[in-house]
Amino acid sequence: MKTPSEDLIQDLIERTRQTLNATENLKQEPIDLLNWKPAPERWSVLECIEHLNLYGDFYLPEIARRIRESQKPAEPYFSAGLLGDYFAKSMLPKEKLNKMKTFDDKNPNGSDLSIDTIDRFIAQQKELLVLLNKSRSVSLNKTKTSISISKLITLRLGDTFRVVIYHNQRHLVQANKVLSLQASPEMSKV
Repeated sequence: MKTPSEDLIQDLIERTRQTLNATENLKQEPIDLLNWKPAPERWSVLECIEHLNLYGDFYLPEIARRIRESQKPAEPYFSAGLLGDYFAKSMLPKEKLNKMKTFDDKNPNGSDLSIDTIDRFIAQQKELLVLLNKSRSVSLNKTKTSISISKLITLRLGDTFRVVIYHNQRHLVQANKVLSLQASPEMSKV
């Protein structure tokens, strides 16, 4: 995948703004609905958001540091790396989400969560928008970031942004599915 760097950044900014708006809408829901789970092993809306917060806690400082330390100037085009492109595409929301194993340190199941969970995620999305704008001055190809599962594996900055932002979208779809389950006639009998 080769795309103009500015087009990629604009697309990711738009996706992040959509995520931000959708998350702000979740704040209108009653807290008991946000904590409701369709089954003990499944996540509530707030657990979906907390999962994203846990990843944001790793990726946002990592991205900020790599942008700050980068000596590589921006290029007109971004080319996805093989591994980064694979990870990013696997995160994109699909009609039927494929299940993925979550690492224990990123699994919020059973957490005691409040509306602060959403506020924290909103703050992370605003920070992500700032980082996307700052990334215009560095290479999206040659600036590398570590990934949460191994410091030994690095991705291109452009791919890291794609993974994080697509992952956010994926779990927002999941959170909204939980909300829609609450409204279904079958679940109201439970």
